[in-house]
Amino acid sequence: MVDSSKDVNGSFSGDKKIIVVFVLGGPGSGKGTQCAKIVENFGFTHLSAGDLLRAEIKSGSENGTMISNMIKEGKIVPAEVTIKLLQKAMLEGGNDKFLIDGFPRNEENRAAFEDLTKIEPEFILYFDCPEEEMERRLLSRNQGRVDDNIETIRKRFRVFVESSLPVVEYYELKGKVRKVDALKPIDEVFETVKAIFAPFHTKVD
Repeated sequence: MVDSSKDVNGSFSGDKKIIVVFVLGGPGSGKGTQCAKIVENFGFTHLSAGDLLRAEIKSGSENGTMISNMIKEGKIVPAEVTIKLLQKAMLEGGNDKFLIDGFPRNEENRAAFEDLTKIEPEFILYFDCPEEEMERRLLSRNQGRVDDNIETIRKRFRVFVESSLPVVEYYELKGKVRKVDALKPIDEVFETVKAIFAPFHTKVD
């Protein structure tokens, strides 16, 4: 059965309002941990741009090989590639509330997402964390990820500062950024997050 609120091209239409919250923060700022708590408490579907890209790499497709090479070099994957993976996951998700984690990575991503999906984010959840702390966290987690070595980590920090911070600044001018101090312990960070998401708690689907 096809959901009438979404058309065959994978874009969203009709009466159903799709709520999208972009979740941004440097590598190791604790985005994934907090997203899991938001899902549990507020009924959002969590889509991690990085996880979708890694799943594509694992699939062994030609697209996956191209993505893998770019990540190894610390480069940002083309916007259309990531957006297509996100749209597919949103269409398959069957929900109308999405946390999109680690995206948009740059201004091109942001403009392309709004242009292709016709969706503007409700707000940006931005995890603000000092670089030294993020580096310490990334090096102490042993998940066997190819991008968790010191050289690549520092490359990722540079890419984040140069490419992703302008996105935060763009939405800040529109009054859409909710900044969270990510240096605090996990539970304290979530108390702040909970207050931000309180309006969604009473929502009846």
